[in-house]
Amino acid sequence: MGNKIITLTLNPVVDKKCNVPTFVPNQKIPCSPPLYYAGGGGINVSRALSNLGVNSTAIYLSGGRIGDHLNQLLNIERIRKYPIGLENNTRENLTVTDTYTQLQYRFGLPGPFVNTIEWKLVLDRIGAQLNEGDFLVASGKLPPGIPENFYYLVGKLVAEKKGKFILDTKGPALIHAIKAPILILKPNLAELAYLCKVDSISASTIEPLTRKLIKTYPIKKIVVSLGSKGALLVTPNLSKYIEAPVVPQASIIGAGDSMVAGMISSLMSDKTDIEMTQFGVACGSATTMRPSSQLCCKDDVTTIYRWMEKNTVTKEVY
Repeated sequence: MGNKIITLTLNPVVDKKCNVPTFVPNQKIPCSPPLYYAGGGGINVSRALSNLGVNSTAIYLSGGRIGDHLNQLLNIERIRKYPIGLENNTRENLTVTDTYTQLQYRFGLPGPFVNTIEWKLVLDRIGAQLNEGDFLVASGKLPPGIPENFYYLVGKLVAEKKGKFILDTKGPALIHAIKAPILILKPNLAELAYLCKVDSISASTIEPLTRKLIKTYPIKKIVVSLGSKGALLVTPNLSKYIEAPVVPQASIIGAGDSMVAGMISSLMSDKTDIEMTQFGVACGSATTMRPSSQLCCKDDVTTIYRWMEKNTVTKEVY
């Protein structure tokens, strides 16, 4: 039996999408029929993995009417799931596209309060599901009520179970989490600056700051997401800049989560660290080509990755 991939989402969401002809203040604006997608960091990772033909199990918090809707959406996509019941409602986000200007407006509502019994059930579920060699991917921010050191507790639990911990989060939760053993940390530039306690990061400081984190904390690999510019891979023995291809962009929603999905699927097939990062960048780029929250398409990923293998320069960082 092969190693499992388990994704963890503590602040999941039902994403509602619609279009309007234009924005006009103080008037009722006609909207297109809404589209609904399951969302939130780890859930998006599971959905992107499914698009790539890779199975995973999604552990997430789910409550109320919107939580029921979230469960139904995942059933439609045939994502294996373990929802943990919440007393409060799962959140809902709204994305509206102005078809006149082609500008997109994203409205994010706060997550529900999670009580102590509920978040401790998450740890129990992880302990019950995780076996030696399994991957646990924690992605997304913490909702109210969950302690800031929660991802640190998750990382410790994964280490005790001899699993592999992959993390993509932000804020104080990130500061605590990096003290636990992490196989891959995927910050963006803002999150890296926050971790390193600097106001901004330049092209000349990104690599030394990232390498300092590798030397200071039990992190094996850091892949810094640079958006449309690609990614920086740093390990104890390697620093490489992976350039992203230029693609037609329809939406950036879920691109980072798709990048994580691509890297995990690469680890399952024993690719090198450079190939892993290239494939992750290809998945992120492929996601930006798709409208709404559809995430990456396998055919697009394959095309982009093959192009990157032939044409994209991986640059040594000094």
